[in-house]
Amino acid sequence: MGASTLTTPKAAVISSPLGSPPIAIEVHAEPIKAFDPHDPSRQRFGQLEFRGGLTLTSPYREFGGLSAIRIASDGAQFISLSDHGRWFTGRITYEGERPVGIADPVMAPIRGPDGQPLAAHGWHDTESIADDDGTLYVGIEGVNQIVRFDYGKDGLLARGYPIPVPPGIRTLPRNKGLEALVFVPRNQPMGGTLIAMSERGLDNAGNLRAFLIGGPTPGTFAIKRIEQFDISDAALLPTGDLLILERSFSWPEGLLVQIRRIKIGDVRPGAVVDGPLLFEADLRFEIDNMEGLAVHQTPAGDIVLTLISDDNFSAVQRTELLQFTLVEP
Repeated sequence: MGASTLTTPKAAVISSPLGSPPIAIEVHAEPIKAFDPHDPSRQRFGQLEFRGGLTLTSPYREFGGLSAIRIASDGAQFISLSDHGRWFTGRITYEGERPVGIADPVMAPIRGPDGQPLAAHGWHDTESIADDDGTLYVGIEGVNQIVRFDYGKDGLLARGYPIPVPPGIRTLPRNKGLEALVFVPRNQPMGGTLIAMSERGLDNAGNLRAFLIGGPTPGTFAIKRIEQFDISDAALLPTGDLLILERSFSWPEGLLVQIRRIKIGDVRPGAVVDGPLLFEADLRFEIDNMEGLAVHQTPAGDIVLTLISDDNFSAVQRTELLQFTLVEP
């Protein structure tokens, strides 16, 4: 199947200032039919099975830099954000279980408590999203702050209000700081806890620093660092276990991506947690700078992982949306 094109209304424009209202944009979706271009028949990669993917492009100049994503329970509606302080929303369309396009794409500035864009105040490096049943938490790396939005009520016009964060978050590196957020549903153990993870904020043992905010057992813990991998996002499985998306880049090895599974019961103040690898890939496969990870469950019971990449607004990188089914051992 060729590329599908979703066109904006004629009244829409191709670019807009930071203070503009939400705007319908045009997004082109080119299907990725094989995750391994050298063996298109291969579907299994570690504990993941490839469902399909899309390469996304747009003439809208603010499109790109996508650093996080959350998928609704219907597997279609999503909210993402860019590291330039903008929301990106829409619906994934499917043929069977394979993603084929993006419907109703919209972008909007992420607003601060005064209604002005966060980026206008220098809070533009938005890197992570956590969802508490319509209340969204967004992590901002450059200032290592978390802001809360009543998205369920106000949608893309919601204003973000800073929340108190542990002092240790303030000491994270500005460029490798707050990178991943997960909210534990209130009906699960540790319910009501916001888990915040650093990209490369290291403790004295060289492990990745993480924080439990609110909930029954607030505190700090660490995630064992594997080689030179940094955290880029995280998500919870329906069982409550934590999935961590990580990446590494070096000139000798190029770009590497992996996903680890951490037992949620191991996450507690003072712990150093680790878990098995579910998935790993390098540039032989259809990856780019994978920065976002979301999980949803289909009516048939399949657990689907959605990954999205940050193209860094670069002509030599791509915005990719990839989907896999988790295959339990």
